Amino acid sequence: MNVLFALVFLVSSAAVLLFSPESFLPALLSGAESALKLGVTLAAVYTVWLGFLKIAEDAKLTRALAKGLKPVTSRLFRVKDEETLGHIAVNMSANLLGMGGAATPAGISAMRRMEKSENKNYAQAMLFVVNCAGLQLLPVTVVSLREKFGSASSYDVILPVMLASLFALVLGAALVRIFCGAKKKR
Repeated sequence: MNVLFALVFLVSSAAVLLFSPESFLPALLSGAESALKLGVTLAAVYTVWLGFLKIAEDAKLTRALAKGLKPVTSRLFRVKDEETLGHIAVNMSANLLGMGGAATPAGISAMRRMEKSENKNYAQAMLFVVNCAGLQLLPVTVVSLREKFGSASSYDVILPVMLASLFALVLGAALVRIFCGAKKKR
């Protein structure tokens, strides 16, 4: 993918330099400025929500959430280890809030712990699907970007995002059960 992006950048740069060389540097600087502003905005949003997740973890709320979700997560992922289920709970909580980037560390920890599981391929495939197509109750990143760019109704995306991510989650989980779950029975 990096090669593709590099190729698009090089072809676009060559076209701009060929047809309008005086606009190349201003366009490059403007794009860099926009990227930096977007990065700072997203960093601020993630900092706030990662702070909330850390407070929840310190208050042992994530452990309580893991226990509450245990019947669902242990069946869905076929994992019994409490610590792995805790990492999964943190991962799912961050995804429910629409913070995929904040969910990543917990997801990586869960994947590493699943290496020791007897159903590691199934569990890891299911976590991958849940992570990628996960249900979002509050798409924080999308809403904050819409706010930043002056959307008249930033929160109108909540229901469509929730329905689309629920559909993707159900379909993905069903496909993992069909294709990876069948291997377990053999």
